[in-house]
Amino acid sequence: MADLEPLLRDLAPQVLAAVVRQYGDFDAGEDAVQEALLAAATQWPVNGMPDNPRGWLITVASRARIAAWRRDSARDRRERTATRLDAPAAAPAPAADDTLTLLLLCCHPALTPASQVALTLRAVGGLTTAEIARALLVAEATVAQRISRAKQKIRAAGARFTLPPVEELPARLAAVLHVLYLIFNEGYTASSGERLHRVELTAEAIRLVRALHARLPRDGEVAGLLALMLLTDARRPARTRPDGALVPLAEQDRARWDRSAIVEGVDLVSAALTQTAVGPYQLQAAIAAVHDEAPSAADTDWPQILGLYDALDRIAPGPMVTLNRVVAVAMVHGPDAGLAALSAAEPALGAHHRVAAVRAHLLETAGDRAGAKAAYEQAARQTLSEPERAYLAGRAAQIST
Repeated sequence: MADLEPLLRDLAPQVLAAVVRQYGDFDAGEDAVQEALLAAATQWPVNGMPDNPRGWLITVASRARIAAWRRDSARDRRERTATRLDAPAAAPAPAADDTLTLLLLCCHPALTPASQVALTLRAVGGLTTAEIARALLVAEATVAQRISRAKQKIRAAGARFTLPPVEELPARLAAVLHVLYLIFNEGYTASSGERLHRVELTAEAIRLVRALHARLPRDGEVAGLLALMLLTDARRPARTRPDGALVPLAEQDRARWDRSAIVEGVDLVSAALTQTAVGPYQLQAAIAAVHDEAPSAADTDWPQILGLYDALDRIAPGPMVTLNRVVAVAMVHGPDAGLAALSAAEPALGAHHRVAAVRAHLLETAGDRAGAKAAYEQAARQTLSEPERAYLAGRAAQIST
């Protein structure tokens, strides 16, 4: 059964959501679901897949949860009342998919972004602690601690497995989208390590946003984020050479881009922009679409991109928006205008290596070779990504002063 693993990964968050909704206790629910998944992995290849795989998993997980409850009750019998000793009944599999509720729980405002990412990948993505640790390049014990503390904080906050009040839903959904985008970005350009990409993270982020879009098909920002991920990930096959070296956007072989992902992304963002209120993910997706639809780097409609960044800067300003807008200003009005915009914005941008990298590119374009070389070297020293470091150091080495 070659398709068993992806099927179980798709079903895992739905099963966990059903068990937590029925019995409470995130930790015990997750243990029960893991037992059910293990049973499926061993029994289905032998006995065949049941007609209702999701219902089968929920039933088995519920039984495991009840068995664990009985074991706990037996240990604590003297301290419990008789009413507490009645085992909860196994509920039928709910018709609704509670994945959205589970996502909202994992992105509870009491948690830090790092904890939200780890818990989302564990509970909704179905990744093991070891897989998350490898993907995020942190120690497995660190990931386990983040997840454990996240569950404790959720419990301490008194969070219940229900959708938040209507007035809180937009802010909570925004947190979910932010976490999923963090996961995607860490996979698309790893912040540290020897690999530029961590495909397991980008694929998981896209899968989860697809599930969210299926649950909320009329939400423009959910559609915008899915479009942005597809349009960005479409370029991944051309972003590295066979040896893993980084290839900048202007030098990529566009024939290697994933055209089907581009078509889907363009359709999604076009519909969202015309049918829903405009949001930051839609604008970022529109910028990605302009890049992806250009036949070559020289044909890129930079005035349109600058206009989109102006709009994005008005509704969702931030350091990376400012820095990317600087690049667009330089492409439309020349490198001197870009350098002036960078100087004006630099106090708010911090010491990120991409600030030095943009300065290096603009100085090189303006003809200041010594300044460009120094800026490339600075950027290479600041980044923790080995492919980016090698690329930036290589650019510095190519400049003779």
